[in-house]
Amino acid sequence: MNYGFIKVASAVPSVKVADCKYNVEQIEQQIILAEGQGVEIIVFPELSLTGYTCQDLFRQNLLLETTESAMLMLLDFTRQLNIISIVGLPIAVGDLLLNCAAIIQKGQILGIVAKEYLPNYNEFYEKRWFASVQDLRTTELRFAGNQINLSFTPQIFVTCDGVRFGVEICEDVWAPTPPSNHLALAGADIIFNLSASDELIGKHDYLCKLLAQQSARTITGYVYSSAGFGESTQDVVYGGNALIFENGHLLQSGPRFAMTSQMQVAQIDVERLRTERRGNTTYVNAQRRMIGEDVIFKNAHSILPKDFVLERSVDAHPFIPSPDMMEKSCEEILNIQVMGLAKRLVHTGCQKVVVGISGGLDSTLALLVCAMTFDKLGLDRSGIIGVTMPGFGTTDRTYTNAIKLMQSLRITIREISIAKSVTQHFEDIGHDISVHDTTYENSQARERTQILMDVSNQEGGLVIGTGDLSELALGWCTYNGDHMSMYAVNVSIPKTLIRHLVAFVADSDEASQQLSKDGRTSHEVLHDVIDTPISPELTPADDQGNIAQKTEDLVGPYELHDFFLYYFLRFGFRPKKIFMLAMHAFEGQYSREFVHHWLHTFFWRFFSQQFKRSCLPDGPKVGSVSLSPRGDWRMPTDAIVDSWMREVDSVLDE
Repeated sequence: MNYGFIKVASAVPSVKVADCKYNVEQIEQQIILAEGQGVEIIVFPELSLTGYTCQDLFRQNLLLETTESAMLMLLDFTRQLNIISIVGLPIAVGDLLLNCAAIIQKGQILGIVAKEYLPNYNEFYEKRWFASVQDLRTTELRFAGNQINLSFTPQIFVTCDGVRFGVEICEDVWAPTPPSNHLALAGADIIFNLSASDELIGKHDYLCKLLAQQSARTITGYVYSSAGFGESTQDVVYGGNALIFENGHLLQSGPRFAMTSQMQVAQIDVERLRTERRGNTTYVNAQRRMIGEDVIFKNAHSILPKDFVLERSVDAHPFIPSPDMMEKSCEEILNIQVMGLAKRLVHTGCQKVVVGISGGLDSTLALLVCAMTFDKLGLDRSGIIGVTMPGFGTTDRTYTNAIKLMQSLRITIREISIAKSVTQHFEDIGHDISVHDTTYENSQARERTQILMDVSNQEGGLVIGTGDLSELALGWCTYNGDHMSMYAVNVSIPKTLIRHLVAFVADSDEASQQLSKDGRTSHEVLHDVIDTPISPELTPADDQGNIAQKTEDLVGPYELHDFFLYYFLRFGFRPKKIFMLAMHAFEGQYSREFVHHWLHTFFWRFFSQQFKRSCLPDGPKVGSVSLSPRGDWRMPTDAIVDSWMREVDSVLDE
């Protein structure tokens, strides 16, 4: 494995029914193409050496002998190849004829897996010809020059890099308890399925859902190959399916009803799968079922490592829903936020909330959530007290947007300047107001939080936090300042996603009309908030009155940090892998040196700022990544970052 990836292929060769010589030649062509592309494991359809639709010809000894001869040809062909090939064929074992998969590498048969569940309903008639592996007694078999042990015991094959895979055949995955369940629980990272599934109206969609669910349930890669052109169309048609899944996600699929051979290739992230498994206690507990059960492990041959090139796409914005899911996802996230805040208000009996409104993204989203919550509870929006607190760095643009938004939403507006109180505070502690250092900035943030807390006492309401997930990851918040609230509605939403949530409300006619007395004004204000540079506005504006202090100039692009955060927290990836993925995702946008610089910043800030996350206020989890100290992320505040930093420092050397 390189970076935890293994390259696999699903091949659908053309076949001629009962013509083993032709079929093995077609298989060999696909194998050599796959070997040239660096594929490590390739799978072919069910009974691919003979064709699935031989019917009573499977009873002919000549066909079985021809099959063995074809296997000898294939073994000889693969003698100098590193690739592991999985082909389908019938094998006679004493009085039984088994529908099998042969796993071969370097001219040797590593093992043979026989089909367990034989369909014998509707158009299927397999029990006429084949026996189930359940009917097999453990036996030694001499086949194609290889001595093979055959039994009902599950088999897991292990590559030289330690990737573990299992095999099941067609109907096996349709069974109530597929063999892949047991194989996965016994440690298989990937399942290969050799199939011959005919085409019926709606069946393909069902099949894709079935395979996606099975790969998700077993937290595996799932590689599926089904018979295609050349199979008999006497009664049914085989369209040829080449499908590759990873934990419920389709990585690659090929065209159906192709007239020629096809091969689909994808890289499966085994490291990612294993991380998911280790973090899923339900999966870990389910493995207890395998304690005491026999499993045969078979090692593949060693091969020389190859240069690695990432060939799968990497989403540069993993927190952002796809365009076709954007509206639905945004609506769901807002509903989660609203229900969380609604429960907190009902529980406390509060009918008022206090929100600091800056005219920025975070406070805008928090205010929108408050308005939706009050509407849902049937409360008067006058109970929402929006407090704008202009300071030394407040610009006309953000101030105006804050006022217009509050007016549009018909909430209670309070304006409290912090300039006088902060100036007095600087005098009290002996700080030079011309020195724009951390004290200068944090004093303003803490003064604003004090005002909000005091107003909440005055009004009998809850202070609603506006900070987001990205800020918490970087510690870009003032301890005991904007870091603190009584309920934080944005706490698990990254900065890159907040833009889309605000845009969703702005562009939704229904939402705009429901929230605002003037939908047009609301639309314009919200979009200007989205376009405003992200800034805490804690240092004075420039000579033209524009924002001078831009957050992303100081801590780096949020899209990079959100990318780092996702892969670090969600999958536990090490810095080298995150860097490689980032360079792939942002190719042509950022240089290696630029990404390295901000990756260094990310890890240093993430570890050093844990103390702020250890005492976070409550807030709703909306996605798969959260930094709540009571939920997803529990980390000591004094953990040492040295190992991560050393690896970050080394990535440019490779």
